[in-house]
Amino acid sequence: MSLMEKISEHMKVAMKSRDKLRLETLRTVRAQLLEKQVEKRPAGGMTADDELAVLVAASKKRKEAIEIYRSHNRNDIATTEEQELAIIQEYMPKQLSPQEIEELIRKTIHDVGASSGKDFGKVTPVLMRELKGKAEGKLVQEMLRKLLGLEL
Repeated sequence: MSLMEKISEHMKVAMKSRDKLRLETLRTVRAQLLEKQVEKRPAGGMTADDELAVLVAASKKRKEAIEIYRSHNRNDIATTEEQELAIIQEYMPKQLSPQEIEELIRKTIHDVGASSGKDFGKVTPVLMRELKGKAEGKLVQEMLRKLLGLEL
């Protein structure tokens, strides 16, 4: 079952149970998936990476909104955004723990042969391909900088 089919099925369940927040969140994600599908149609269709990219973008958007609403003391709206984020994350791959991320970073540094901060540009693309959707990019970059001895 594709992500689009899964979301459509879960939308039906949300409609029947009158879960308005879940329904609206899933509708938004489904619309974004449809937009991506139309965009990718000439190139041969949508891949799992395209679906993941849509989920990552939606997740990132919610995280940024939460920060903004919290900074402006709009905790009511921030809470709603957090609930939407939780719904979106149900469809994403399992997020790695900081220990797992650090282990993978160390392995990648070793595999690439990086030894200093100058090698940051060589390690980052390899690492982000491996961690796409499984870890937040900001956290990965901070950990990589620390392990390569770069100032934060």
